[in-house]
Amino acid sequence: MELRIKGVAPEAEWEALGPESTDPFLLVIFGASGDLTARKLIPALYKLFLHGSLPDAFSIVGCSRTPYSDDQFRGKMEKACLEGARCDRWAGFAAHLHYKSLTYDDPANYTSLSEYLRKLDEERQTGWNRIFYLAVPPSLLPKISEMIGSAGLSGETGGQAGWARIVAEKPFGRDLASALELDRILHRSFSERQIFRIDHYMAKETVQNILMLRFANAIFEPVWNRTHIDFVGMITAEQLGVEHRAGYYEQAGVLRDMFQNHMLQLLAMTAMEPPSHFEADQVRDEKVKVFRALKSLTEEGTEGNLVLGQYAAGTVDGRPVPAYRDEPGVDHASLVPTFAMLRVFVDNWRWGGVPFYLASGKRLARKDTRIVIQFRKVPHSLFEKIMGRKIIANRLVLGIYPEEGIKLTFETKVPGPRVRLRSVTMDFKYFEEGGPVLDAYERVLLDIIQGDQMLFWRQDAVDLCWSFLTPILESCETCDDRAARLNFYEAGSWGPEPAREWIRMIVGE
Repeated sequence: MELRIKGVAPEAEWEALGPESTDPFLLVIFGASGDLTARKLIPALYKLFLHGSLPDAFSIVGCSRTPYSDDQFRGKMEKACLEGARCDRWAGFAAHLHYKSLTYDDPANYTSLSEYLRKLDEERQTGWNRIFYLAVPPSLLPKISEMIGSAGLSGETGGQAGWARIVAEKPFGRDLASALELDRILHRSFSERQIFRIDHYMAKETVQNILMLRFANAIFEPVWNRTHIDFVGMITAEQLGVEHRAGYYEQAGVLRDMFQNHMLQLLAMTAMEPPSHFEADQVRDEKVKVFRALKSLTEEGTEGNLVLGQYAAGTVDGRPVPAYRDEPGVDHASLVPTFAMLRVFVDNWRWGGVPFYLASGKRLARKDTRIVIQFRKVPHSLFEKIMGRKIIANRLVLGIYPEEGIKLTFETKVPGPRVRLRSVTMDFKYFEEGGPVLDAYERVLLDIIQGDQMLFWRQDAVDLCWSFLTPILESCETCDDRAARLNFYEAGSWGPEPAREWIRMIVGE
């Protein structure tokens, strides 16, 4: 049975953030000819423009090796944003778009870019405020950041009053050593407060709502601990296979692709202590404490705590799909995992002994991202002899995709003369009522413009997560029985057999 909870609309559906709260800026996108720019970045900026959330004075400069003119770049972005539809306001936005071709490792190109930006700053009155968004492969991050610094573009003084920020997409390295090296290179030219490391998962409204649910409601925090919670389950399941990312995925695998960032961030949001203030560094301080408290999996042993899998051929939505090894660009003998489940423990007073099950995989039964808080069973059933069954434990589900909302399951009496129990679910649909919401990239871009780092990775957290995962990766990738550790699962299923019981408990199937 399901009980619907009617949402309460906010006082203001949308508060436009105009020039009074957002500085003018000049955004430089490296990798502007790539998929991320056309599919996510420019559409997000265009929507912010339509909602009045950008200042009057702003400019966007696309940079890549492709030799576009301004008009060619604007035409490409118009096609990406409008998808054939007409919009009278596109011309107003397009006037802010510019393009300059650039070779990423040529110092002379950055000298020319510096002069170009100086003239654009003066012409557009953007206040010498610059954002450098690196929408490029991870291998190019170090070189581009060094070149930006060498050209004098990373400074925040030099006689001008503006600020400079650099934005990096995950992954931040491929292990602890490479993450430390990348950080060292970034800090040659930028201070920590200038660096914005994006994890777009953290910008999802329902992920942020985890903190509001916990810390704005007195009914949850007293039971949010080892005394009342049996286990916590988190899953990010994808129906898609590796698609066009085989080159990257063969080097990364699911642990690097999903666990070092998304999964451990979800864990931190769920397990962290309440910060004293809702401010960027204080929230991130509490996340870091969670990462410090993670119990080493290598000390515990991976037996029973780690399940790795790779999808075989199967059926998804009624159509046959190939095995991972048969995907274009994948080694036919590949041992790269496309599924992983970790059982981890946060070794502190609140969570001691409570297992956290973190699972993520490709080609699973459906696309589903959720966090499940499974409460302990009641210590004694008054009704078991009468009803002949045990009472089902309470369960809180925080849905992130596709059902974004909160579900709480509990037991009630069935109406009538007999003593019978039934499970009912109170169901809050996050987007059912209220104003329009920012999607993940709209939110992170607005935060970058405003200089708010709350939803972004801090380097100490990156280091701690790699410190936890690197020994696991080394153990998996260098062991003699690597092939034997890999469990194959049929595409369209809920993963390999050793993990399936727990996955079904999390997804409720």
